[in-house]
This record gives sequence, C-alpha cells and structure tokens, in this order.
Amino acid sequence: MQHVHSQLAPQKLIAQDGQPVFGVFDGIVDALNVKQFAYYNEMDKPASRLSKYVDFKQFQFVNIITPRYIVALAIADIRYVANGFCYLYDIKANKLSQTQWLTPLGIGCRLSDSPKKGRAAIGNNRKNIAIEIVDGQWHVEMNLADIQANLQIQPAPLSLPLCVCTPTGYNGWTYTQKHNGLAVSGQLTIHHEPQPLQYALAGYDFSAGFMRRETSWRWASINAQTEAGVIGLNLAAGVNETGQTENVMWINGERHLLGAAHFDFNRYSQPDMWHITTNDGQVDLYFRPLNQRSEKLNLIWLKNNFRQYIGYFSGIISDNNGHQYRLHNQLGLTEDHFAKW
Repeated sequence: MQHVHSQLAPQKLIAQDGQPVFGVFDGIVDALNVKQFAYYNEMDKPASRLSKYVDFKQFQFVNIITPRYIVALAIADIRYVANGFCYLYDIKANKLSQTQWLTPLGIGCRLSDSPKKGRAAIGNNRKNIAIEIVDGQWHVEMNLADIQANLQIQPAPLSLPLCVCTPTGYNGWTYTQKHNGLAVSGQLTIHHEPQPLQYALAGYDFSAGFMRRETSWRWASINAQTEAGVIGLNLAAGVNETGQTENVMWINGERHLLGAAHFDFNRYSQPDMWHITTNDGQVDLYFRPLNQRSEKLNLIWLKNNFRQYIGYFSGIISDNNGHQYRLHNQLGLTEDHFAKW
C-alpha cells in the first residue's frame, strides 16, 4: 500500500528565499504569492518581467454528474489568450452540446490568485460562467441558453483535498489542488427543467504554475455513488511527477494517496479501450469512451490538442487499508491533452 509523506500546507506557497515549498499538503495554501517567486531562465539568469508574466499559466475546472446529465466547465488563462468552455452531456441520449469562449490576451476573463478564496469568470451578460471560492469551498454559477445554475460544492466533514506542488521542467513549478466525491446543493436548471441534486456529485481542479513550454498529460476522474458509499478518483500522468504524484482516491471523503499512474491506449485508433493502472497495484481499470469534447488550435507559437472523453469505467480499485472496490460501467471522464503555451 502507498505511504506518502504529507505536511501541513504553508500559508504562502513561495517561501522567503523566493522558491516554492514542494510536497503534498494537508490543507489548502492560502496564497500562491507568485510575485515573490525568484524566476530564472534556463541559463540561471534572472528572467525578465515579461517572461515571468507570460510563462505563468492557470486554469480551474469543475465537473458535475447527476443521474441524467454531466456538466463540465473550465476557465483558463494562458496569457496570450484566455479560454473557457461549458459542455452538457445527456447520459441517456449520449448527446453533447457546448458553449465556449476564446479571448485574446485574457480580455474579459479573470482567475483567482488564491486556491482558498477568489473569483474566476469568463463571458458576458448574455452567457457566462463563474467559480467563486470562499474559505476553500467552491460555488459555481452558470448563465447559458440551456443551463442556469447557482451551486455549492461541499466536501464531506474532515475530507482533505489533494494539494501538491512539484518542480516542473528545469526552472518551473506546478501547484495542483483537486477534490472529488463532493456533494452538490443549490439550483441547477437544464432545458428549463429544475434538476434534483440529492444524488449529484462533483469534482474540481485548481492548477497554476510555471509549466513546461510544451506540456502533455493524460487524466482520469470518477465521482461515483456506489454500494460502498461515495468514491472519488483522480489519476494523472504528465505534469506533477517529480517526487510526488497527484493520484488519489476518496472513499466516503477519506483521502488515500496513490502511486504513479499508467495510461495504456491508442489515440490514433478511436474509439479505443483505455487500460489505467498504478504502480502500487491499487488501480486496475478499463475505460470505454462514449462521447468526447475536442478542440484543436494550431498557431505558430501556440498549440492546443484537447480531447476529453466521457465513458464507462470498470475494474477494481483498492484503498490504503487494503479494501477493494469493484466498479462496473461507472460513468467518468478521461483526457488526452497536448499544449504548447
């Protein structure tokens, strides 16, 4: 079983020496205080103010699953542009519809500079999405043609998010905060029909840092109501892999840290079955895609090849206490993403 050392979260991510605190944290960092980061280039010279501004990337993501729908929304600032999307997936009809935004130089977009408090938003008066964080609790607002929402996303009592900061590339770092298996309350209206939320679950992702110029990752996420209770799972490969991983499961709110994840699939043969495992033997899952949201942007200095899949997970996962949980056709998400930013 996986034994990962964790530490209390620092109040500020950047320490007095201008470098980030690395590790897995118990609790949420109050402030990233990016301005205090002593950023150097690859030749160990102080980076310019422009480089420090342009090289910082940040995004926030929420996905919500109800018995009838999956809703996912994201807001990202990659400096050259800001983009956002919100898609609606009708489970029974296997139909996906979406709204998206792309704004040059981040005009009309804002993101929180703290994973514990602040507001992220993109859009205009006619269609917009927003994420408000209040003392670590996430609130989601959507005002779209087919979706209106004012939601609170609430973890179980004493449930810890996954908070990790790792070195990235030669001179960068990435802070990632994720939490799955979260209860949902508030109001959600889809196609003018109010949705019951007593069985809804959600997960979120707050990621920021000085990531590699060319970054790619594979990712899997589950929020499940099962006979054993609420199961949340986050697995990723490609970003946070220097000494620590962002791989974790939650069983009824209890966090279980996992080892490195492996994603075996063929992106050039669609639809393809994925086989997802961890090197500690605690995850052995197969994923069958049903639908996807994809986006390709191919500019000289900027590239984005994004595919997020909705599909069924089946297999076995084991927590750090040795208890096994069998999943059969459990809806969830995977992602295969390349970014040059």
